[in-house]
Amino acid sequence: MLRVLTAGESHGQALTAIIEGLPAGLELDLTRINCLVRRRQGGYGRGTRMKIEKDRVEILSGVRGSVTLGTPLTLVIYNRDWENWQEIMAVGPEAKLTERVVHSPRPGHADLAGGLKYRQTDLRNILERASARETAIRVAVGAIAAELLACLGIKVQGQVVAIGDVQASGEVKIGEDKLLYGNPLYCVDQEASLLMIKAIEEAKKRGDSLGGVVQVIAEGVPVGLGSHVQWDRRLDGRLAQALMSIPAIKGVEIGKGFSTASLFGSQVHDEIEYQEGQGFRHRTNHAGGIEGGISNGETLVLRAAMKPIPTLTQPLASVDWHTKKPTVAAVERADVCAAPAAAIVAEAVVAWVLAVVVTEKFGGDHFEETLLNYRNYVEQIKK
Repeated sequence: MLRVLTAGESHGQALTAIIEGLPAGLELDLTRINCLVRRRQGGYGRGTRMKIEKDRVEILSGVRGSVTLGTPLTLVIYNRDWENWQEIMAVGPEAKLTERVVHSPRPGHADLAGGLKYRQTDLRNILERASARETAIRVAVGAIAAELLACLGIKVQGQVVAIGDVQASGEVKIGEDKLLYGNPLYCVDQEASLLMIKAIEEAKKRGDSLGGVVQVIAEGVPVGLGSHVQWDRRLDGRLAQALMSIPAIKGVEIGKGFSTASLFGSQVHDEIEYQEGQGFRHRTNHAGGIEGGISNGETLVLRAAMKPIPTLTQPLASVDWHTKKPTVAAVERADVCAAPAAAIVAEAVVAWVLAVVVTEKFGGDHFEETLLNYRNYVEQIKK
């Protein structure tokens, strides 16, 4: 069973993760893993925090000579900004608890609900963990998962398809890395990107923020991942939960998603055909690669809607946590638009879920077993 736990605060010493269940014998490319981690820091509309941090994941256990041992992997990303916060965020009694106190909850953030739930007097104790900074280590976890998937011919890619009301156009496909990541918004539509940048600049001038829509495509996914037999084994449900766990994500769709509600069944369902030597396939892919909670062999297509960042330089109305008097929301260092980063995080969490269901189906204490089981299964499916 492949599982993971993450830990760490936004301004704490480090972000950490422990991955358990990876088979032995999987070769990891740390350069490729850190490439994805760095991409999360990029994208137009990011704030000053990304100028401070130079994220790089280190593996502290579970790997020797770049190859997994079958034992738990410990990952760590050190926060460079810890240098400025170590007295305030210290774990011992020396912590300066009266400095940088947050007492004005921000509308749209976890400040209010978390402060009430955990009975906090300083809302920093909520926002430090609720911060999207936590996604840095989840991207590292997803990059590990992508290493496993790549050995099976499965590629996952996140893209931006909308910023505000500016929509990208074009065919749903994995873009060429050089062109996609050369674009400041990780968007395959170069013309739409220019309009997106303009929209972000206008929001910045107003002291406002913008959300967007990110798309994740997974090619090479075999039929048969997930199951219809229990609600918690459905692949679409597991992927949707993973995407919804990303801070600021408020909606998820698979394939044509929400638009199917206004169409006839004849316009929605993908007709089936058979090709000798290739097996069954669909003429279209409106379902986005999943039917009945099971991958159907077509490309997985998922989209997630990201709301605007809650921190505004022109803050909204709030209430003081202690006096209960009207005030304005706290202002923390934040992005104007983080949709490009969300595309990378979405790519990572989808990769993780796919790696989990792959190991569930194909097993193996050593990756050679996993690979053999996978190849035998794919050949059987073709027959």
